[in-house]
Amino acid sequence: MILEMKVPSPGESIKEVEIATWLVKDGDYVEKDQAIAEVDSDKATLELPAEMSGIITLKAEEGDAVAVGAVVCLIDTSAAKPSGSAPAAEAPKAEAKTEAPKAEVKAEAPKAAPAPAATYATGTPSPAARKILDEKNIAPATISGTGKDGRITKEDAVNAVPSMGTPTGGNRGSERTKLSMLRRKVAERLVAAKNETAMLTTFNEVNMTPINLIRNEYKDAFKTKHGGLGLGFMSFFTKAVTRALELYPDVNSMMDGDYKVAYDFADISIAVSGPKGLMVPVVRNAENLSFRGIEAEIKRLALRARDGQITVDDMTGGTFTITNGGVFGSMLSTPIINPPQSGILGMHNIIERPIAVNGKVEIHPMMYVALSYDHRIIDGRESVGFLVAVKEALENPLELLMNGDAKRALEL
Repeated sequence: MILEMKVPSPGESIKEVEIATWLVKDGDYVEKDQAIAEVDSDKATLELPAEMSGIITLKAEEGDAVAVGAVVCLIDTSAAKPSGSAPAAEAPKAEAKTEAPKAEVKAEAPKAAPAPAATYATGTPSPAARKILDEKNIAPATISGTGKDGRITKEDAVNAVPSMGTPTGGNRGSERTKLSMLRRKVAERLVAAKNETAMLTTFNEVNMTPINLIRNEYKDAFKTKHGGLGLGFMSFFTKAVTRALELYPDVNSMMDGDYKVAYDFADISIAVSGPKGLMVPVVRNAENLSFRGIEAEIKRLALRARDGQITVDDMTGGTFTITNGGVFGSMLSTPIINPPQSGILGMHNIIERPIAVNGKVEIHPMMYVALSYDHRIIDGRESVGFLVAVKEALENPLELLMNGDAKRALEL
């Protein structure tokens, strides 16, 4: 029996996927539920498991874009599982027989192909090629066309590489690779966010001393009590954000045409760097989660992203985003909104700096924070007030985030 394997739907809005990698070869025997391919959608990279055991025949190449529901391979379920590699003793004999006559053939010098006569089309790019060359800022005169009569084709323009100047020695290699569907979608969304929103960024700084004191006092007990779970900064920032969203609900809203959509819950998207690029899984109803609950959920999602097991549902939705460039050493940045959301909070690295405290100069661990927001829906009062509320909560976490009882808040 021949089983047609079709591309399953990764999510409601996804109509097309791309074959990123075949994990098996054409003609291999596969077991049921064995991962046979990695497919890229515009939201995640997913594994495609074999639906039955049998001999597989591939119907799509790596890099092919295939529609959801299209057949990508066939599985012959009636084929027996091979016990071992088939003997190939006859192959060398056949090769020996065919190799002998080759020695008798005299090598002939290749004849140079006559150069095509120059015409009006020689060196002239097609309209599509001209558009690509203009985007790359490459002069048509620097390219040899492969089309009829020397015309420059679209493929010539795509493969053209801008001049890197006169080489003076040393390695000057380059590699051209196609972006994954996920990376292309991220790029498209980032450009759209810049072009289609009135994005503005406001900044503030946070004294991290109070959070450091709480972490230093309770992190060991927290880890022991909660099965190795660490007490990180993300739970404090997430709690501070959900509190500020309740105070400034416009920051937790979105534009939908001529309407504003407001939410009474806080689904916090956490930007993480995975092996396939930037991913933004969502912590659902973060306003209802404890410190332990937030840390556990972020750890679960981060591990799934790292292992390539993140699903489309894990990244669907979200009403506000937190991104932490500080883990890479960033001191200050202007994060880009994650559409259709209206706001994103950027965390940065912690550096000890001298600050004025009660008229005296003291050295404290400080972090710059940035809020990028869509000015079409969020005014300056709300944006600045939101960031100040985040700052206040982080600088007084015991009172504003833990109701005065750290042990109870941390479930110790």
